[in-house]
Amino acid sequence: FEAAEGGTLFLDEVGELSPSSQAKLLRFLEDRTIERVGDNKPLRLDVRVLAATNRDLRALVAEGRFREDLFYRLNVFPITVPPLRERLEDIPLMVKAFVAELNVSMGKDIRQVNSNDLKVLHEYPWPGNVRELRNVVERAMILASGSILRISLPERRDREAAVESLAEAERRHILAALEKTDGRISGEKGAARLLRINPK
Repeated sequence: FEAAEGGTLFLDEVGELSPSSQAKLLRFLEDRTIERVGDNKPLRLDVRVLAATNRDLRALVAEGRFREDLFYRLNVFPITVPPLRERLEDIPLMVKAFVAELNVSMGKDIRQVNSNDLKVLHEYPWPGNVRELRNVVERAMILASGSILRISLPERRDREAAVESLAEAERRHILAALEKTDGRISGEKGAARLLRINPK
């Protein structure tokens, strides 16, 4: 915070903060002061805070894993960025930016991307989001030898193999409910109530 005085501090994955770090961040957001370790007087700072997370903070608040007061302090001007699969039209621009960046860091001279490969990128669901796209481009850049970049997608299970049985899906769903309730089966905060089924 002190190093960011007069500027902006970007906190990535704020949903992963420990309870003690959440309390310290809340204190700064409320009174704009910090205390150095070993110091006994607060230091007032002028720092703009931007926070990002890929977690659902409202759900974490409901589960008691994220402070509600901190959530409202951070949620002044939320910007929701949809996943890559919902904005496929951005792929060519992102690929171009990644290629330009990697040309410099790798000392390559890639001038264009194979147009058929770009079309294939639009058909992939991108479960790893933008990071996965960057990794795919970086892998292609490492293997590239000419001026035209060929990009191959990560291996995917075929559609039939990707469909799990109903029993497998049900088992996975029940395990997720048990994980959410810390293994509690019955009662008001139990998995059975969450799933609306008989605890037995």
